[in-house]
Amino acid sequence: MATRATVAPVYEVFALRYAHFADRTQGSNLLFPDDHAAPMPLDFFLWAIRGNGRTIVFDTGFDEASARRRNRTWLRSPIAALRGIGIDPAEVADVVLSHMHWDHAGNWADFPKARFHLQDSEMAYCTGRCMCHEPLRRPFDAEHVATAVRHVFAERVKFHAGSAEIAPGITLHLVGGHSGGLQIMRVPTTRGWVVLASDASHFWVNIRRRIPFVLLHNLERMIEGWVTCEELADGPDHIIPGHDPEVLRRFPKHPGDADTVRLDLPPIA
Repeated sequence: MATRATVAPVYEVFALRYAHFADRTQGSNLLFPDDHAAPMPLDFFLWAIRGNGRTIVFDTGFDEASARRRNRTWLRSPIAALRGIGIDPAEVADVVLSHMHWDHAGNWADFPKARFHLQDSEMAYCTGRCMCHEPLRRPFDAEHVATAVRHVFAERVKFHAGSAEIAPGITLHLVGGHSGGLQIMRVPTTRGWVVLASDASHFWVNIRRRIPFVLLHNLERMIEGWVTCEELADGPDHIIPGHDPEVLRRFPKHPGDADTVRLDLPPIA
């Protein structure tokens, strides 16, 4: 277990829900389900980190057209969700993409001043020979990948090869598993070290019961990624999964916004 964040500066951390997918079961989500038919819906989030004169956005979500195309329930624009907590995407300087799957890597144009942080191995994966195979490219949107390449040529992508500190106390860590170069984020808060796991663990059940999500690139790296999350975080409730509806029920809501919660505050349930 990590040492409590007592020296590093501390930040506010928000989880902002913007879409939902009700038509999922354990059988469609888990590699080893207890009950194939049991309902297991997904929520879609992006995350915002704010403090010490900095604002960082972790993942950028998808747009309404993508929601229609992939049959997700669109609740609101991720960009509007950020504005609702006082963050102007047009002024954000740093955007971290956990990975390049379609539901995490849209809306690039709404961050005109941002530098985008991406792992070398993720860019190699989503532009390499693996994309010749339909089952492997299915979670990607070709236009998102092409946009990333254009941003590389515009010198607006910061590549990382493993762990990196991108702001005082805030670090990125390569884990892979779900995608070729998935990265997680560790943030110091008043309640300790919080790890934004994104799709390193879609649900708490994945990491807590060691039951993998069905969509994976490398099972061994997925499992080792759970170990990394546990080593970096100050406890099980400090590891935030990427799609678990329980996140909204377990953390304090931002005033006036039932779809946004504060992850830097202790759980309420």
